[in-house]
Amino acid sequence: MNGVQDNARYDGLTDQSNLSRGPNNVDLYNDSEADLLLDNEEEYIHPYSDEYVLLERKMRNRLSFFFMNPIEKWKTRRRFPYKFVIQIIKIILVTLQLTLFAHTRYSHVNYTWGNRITFSHLFIKGWDPAREIVSYPPALGPLAIYNIESFYSTINYAVVGYANISNAIGSYSYLSEDSKVVHPIFCTVHYKEGSAFGFNESYTFDGEIIQECLNVTITDDIKTKGFSIKDYLIQHNKTIYFSSLLKAKLKFALKTVNFRVAGKYSPPDCYKFEIQITLNNEDMDGQVLVDLDVNPFRLNCKGNVEYIMDNKVESFLRSVLNYFVIIVCTISMILCTRAILRAQLLKYETVRYFEDMLKSTLSYRARWEFWNLWYIMIIINDILIICGSGIKEQIEKKQFIGDQWNLCSVLLGTGNLLVWFGVLRYLTFFKTYNGVILTLRQAFPNTSRFILCAILLYAGFTFCGWLVLGPYHMKFRSLASTSECLFSLINGDDMYATFTIMATKSSLLWWFSRLYLYCFISLFIYVVINLFLSVIIDSYETIKNQPPDNKPTTDLEKFMVEGTFPTSSFDITEETDNWAQVSFAQTVRKIFCSFCIDFKNLRQTCLFINQRSRHLII
Repeated sequence: MNGVQDNARYDGLTDQSNLSRGPNNVDLYNDSEADLLLDNEEEYIHPYSDEYVLLERKMRNRLSFFFMNPIEKWKTRRRFPYKFVIQIIKIILVTLQLTLFAHTRYSHVNYTWGNRITFSHLFIKGWDPAREIVSYPPALGPLAIYNIESFYSTINYAVVGYANISNAIGSYSYLSEDSKVVHPIFCTVHYKEGSAFGFNESYTFDGEIIQECLNVTITDDIKTKGFSIKDYLIQHNKTIYFSSLLKAKLKFALKTVNFRVAGKYSPPDCYKFEIQITLNNEDMDGQVLVDLDVNPFRLNCKGNVEYIMDNKVESFLRSVLNYFVIIVCTISMILCTRAILRAQLLKYETVRYFEDMLKSTLSYRARWEFWNLWYIMIIINDILIICGSGIKEQIEKKQFIGDQWNLCSVLLGTGNLLVWFGVLRYLTFFKTYNGVILTLRQAFPNTSRFILCAILLYAGFTFCGWLVLGPYHMKFRSLASTSECLFSLINGDDMYATFTIMATKSSLLWWFSRLYLYCFISLFIYVVINLFLSVIIDSYETIKNQPPDNKPTTDLEKFMVEGTFPTSSFDITEETDNWAQVSFAQTVRKIFCSFCIDFKNLRQTCLFINQRSRHLII
């Protein structure tokens, strides 16, 4: 029986030796000591023999070296922290790139917003400058019209303003190359049939929605004598039935040149503004809301050639910065991907070692330790920054005929955010700065369960407030605004205004609103938040009072610290150089050749069994 166990141990040892070798018995790690394990002359090997100790020492050295941080690896074998240097360079370049783009984007958004205000004054009748100030609560109600004459006069005012665009202070022109007037389009959206007879409570209705559009011809008489949309519709045999009208839209476009961004090394920008004036009657409550929407698109300018030549200096520097960021992020992504692949290879070999040599299964918790989430986050931010830098380069080269500023800003902003988060990884190597990460890691399970319970309470209050208080309170008119109002109350924001804005039309709802708000504020501010803070503080105290010499908690840590026999002490400075120099190609090849190794071991086992069976028959 002992002989069978020893042979089994010896076979497992031989398989593990073969596992550390590549196809065609090429040693990827240059471990010359592993050749001793391939000697098949001995039929019996003691579990504490030199070969067994050597193999375990190698595995423990590799695992210990793998879980070291860059500072410990530098102290151990002077290994230069390439990924750390790349991340420092990347954070400087990405932050510089984001700063330049943020300044440019601010100018772009500010310019388009200013033009929107200008168009509101030029094309919307009765526009009040007080509406240009975003305030809470709003000083004015929504801009609306309430009679048929105001409806027609609003359209007439916009058409006349468009025809006399040359009188505007801004340098606006029509879309045609010869600056001729491009006729605007007037559209109505209405039900196919809808008539109401209030005197006898009857109606005729067909719910099919129809959109009809008509080009509005701009003539020279409009500039001097004005325009009547009502007469124009009659001339084209069109009639608006307000009882079935849902929307009326007037659409046109203008072009302009922005000299504000022009400088010594930058030319002006050309824009096209697609303008749509909407008269919304979807609620059919006698109030038609008036709204103006502007979509800006940047165009390729046709300016002075000599002036544009001066722009090559700044354009070249910006392009160099964009391409350099892309190169650095690509290198960072390759290094992190290589580290993840090597970690998975080491995990596979560790699992095989536990199964073949220790006759046990590596726990799932220990297997998760081979996944470095920091590297995954770095890869994600590298992808975001590479995509954002590519779009930014196309925007600056004016290869985009459209508006891609928002997409580019989201990609670069999110990528920069994750880049700064990634720096926290290197601060965790110092015990003084590791408190935040360790506290969050320790508190994550308990806080997740606590937040889940709090979300259930929060959802109940949100739906209840939206249903009951929505029609009578401006902060509860939608599900999103209700959630935002409750979240603000949790943080102590605008409490008194939330109480006083409630309408007093219904005494029942007024008393219900008081009970609702008092219960929510008392529960979440005095109970939920304090319990949440206590969970985090408890985790912080646990980390703070944790002794430095912690006992290993997983089977992998026990193996790395204690080994399997008393004589398994090792020196981490030994036998780590060869393994640390494994190339990226060798790592990938070993991962994809693992199945070949298994097939080879299976073949050797079958040959061994066949030889044994022949020996028994003889």
